[in-house]
Amino acid sequence: MGITRLLSTSTSRGWFKFRAPIHTHTTLSPRFHLPHRSFPMLNSSSAVSASRRRLRGVVFDMDGTLTVPVIDFAAMYQSVLGDEEYVRIKALNPSGIDILHIIQSWAPEKQRRAYEVIADFERQGIDRLQIMPGAAELCTFLDSKNIRRGLITRNVKEAVDIFHERFGWTFQPALSREFGSYKPNPAPLLHICSSWDVLPNEVIMIGDSLRDDVGCGKGAGAFTCLLDQTGRYNSEHFTKLDLEPDFKVSALGEVLHLLDANFDLTA
Repeated sequence: MGITRLLSTSTSRGWFKFRAPIHTHTTLSPRFHLPHRSFPMLNSSSAVSASRRRLRGVVFDMDGTLTVPVIDFAAMYQSVLGDEEYVRIKALNPSGIDILHIIQSWAPEKQRRAYEVIADFERQGIDRLQIMPGAAELCTFLDSKNIRRGLITRNVKEAVDIFHERFGWTFQPALSREFGSYKPNPAPLLHICSSWDVLPNEVIMIGDSLRDDVGCGKGAGAFTCLLDQTGRYNSEHFTKLDLEPDFKVSALGEVLHLLDANFDLTA
């Protein structure tokens, strides 16, 4: 297991926390601690250069990261599971329900009905789709640095196609639920790294789910950034997930400054 060093830096938008590996980045899973006070990074040029790692690609989650969260997941899970089963499973999984893995074990007809319910909620989400503030500026910045950008979502391909059409920016590869393996399984992220011909530790995974996005990134050996707009991950429920992101931001717009301050962006 590599030794890690905690560095922090601040901008006018807020605080960034960065856990930078001294050795090659591995699939470490340190505990996700409750927030603590951060301290500014030293202005020493040697300290900054020592913390930088080469970055060649950024992989995004879609729902709640590149788009404003609009799907009522609690209502969706309740519709799929039924009231009593939803309450039971929620009590066992206070940090979140992984509905896709749950229904995998169901009989084919029950699975079909569940996917129909999920698809209905997702269609409603598509109708209300809004691009997350800061997303366009971040894509412009990545393009200016020739940094690749990909996308992994547990949503369906139709939602990805509509997102691309409305946003006007393309993410390639863009892997949807039809890929077969979905977050937190690292397979989609490893597939993207392979298609780019880059190492996982030259990539950062950005998303709003500690379990799915950070879990996927950690499992692949990539850097991770958790978008937590509401502070929901301050809850002690998430300590059981045994995950800690390399970075944590409260707005997508902060990511641009984070990447510029902490990574070597020369492609």
